[in-house]
Amino acid sequence: MVASALVAVYIVVGIVVLLLLAAIFSYNRFVSQRNLIRNAWANIDTELRRRYDLIPNLVESVKGYAAHEREVFEEVARTRATAMQATGSPAQQAQAEGPFVQALGRLFAVAENYPQLRATENFQQLQGELSNTEDRIQTSRRFYNNNVQDYNRRVQQFPSMFIARMFSFKEEEFFEIPDAIREAGVPQVSFADQGPAVTFGTSPVRGAGQPPPAPTPTPPAPPEPGSGSPPSGGGFTG
Repeated sequence: MVASALVAVYIVVGIVVLLLLAAIFSYNRFVSQRNLIRNAWANIDTELRRRYDLIPNLVESVKGYAAHEREVFEEVARTRATAMQATGSPAQQAQAEGPFVQALGRLFAVAENYPQLRATENFQQLQGELSNTEDRIQTSRRFYNNNVQDYNRRVQQFPSMFIARMFSFKEEEFFEIPDAIREAGVPQVSFADQGPAVTFGTSPVRGAGQPPPAPTPTPPAPPEPGSGSPPSGGGFTG
C-alpha cells in the first residue's frame, strides 16, 4: 500500500518536473526569438540610415545639372525627413518609407535626362552604393519578417500560447513596404530609343521633357481567300 502511494507520488512529481522544464524551455525560446527579432530590426534600421545618408550627396550631384527641378529636390528632402523621424512601430516606418522611395524614383528619372551626369564617377559610385544598400534592406526585411512569423506562430499555438499570455509575449509587427513599392524594388534604369526612363513598378517613370513611346503599328490582316486580290509581284495569267 505504501509502495503504491510512493509510486503515485513519484509519477506526479515527475509530471510536474516535466511540465516545469517544458515551461522553462518555452519561455527561454520566446526570449531568444524576441531578441532575434530586435536584432533583425536593428539591421533594417542601420541600412535605412545608410540610405538616408547617401541621398543628400545624390541630390547635390543632380542639382549641378538640373537645378531647375526644385520641386523634385524638395519632395525628396521632405519625404526623407519624414522617414528619418518615423521612430514608431515597423508598420509606421514602412508607411513613411513609401513616399520617400517614390520621390527617389522621380529623382532618378530626372538624373537620367543628363548623360554627362550619368557618366561622372561620383554619380556612378553613389548609384552603386544605393543599389547595394537597397539589396541589403530587402535581405534584412525578409530575415526580420521570417523571424516575426515564427515568433507569432508560437504566440498563437497551443500549448506555447499559455506561456505567451502568462509572461506577456505579444505578437510582433511585420515590416511590409506598400505593395506598389515592394513590387517595384530598386529603380531600374532604361536606355531605350524613346529616351531614358526609370522603371518603378509596372509603369516606367519618364524624365521631364521625354515623349511617350510611339504606339506599335498593327500589321495589316492577310487577304481572305477568294477575295479576288491579285498576289503581289505579278503572277502568270493565261
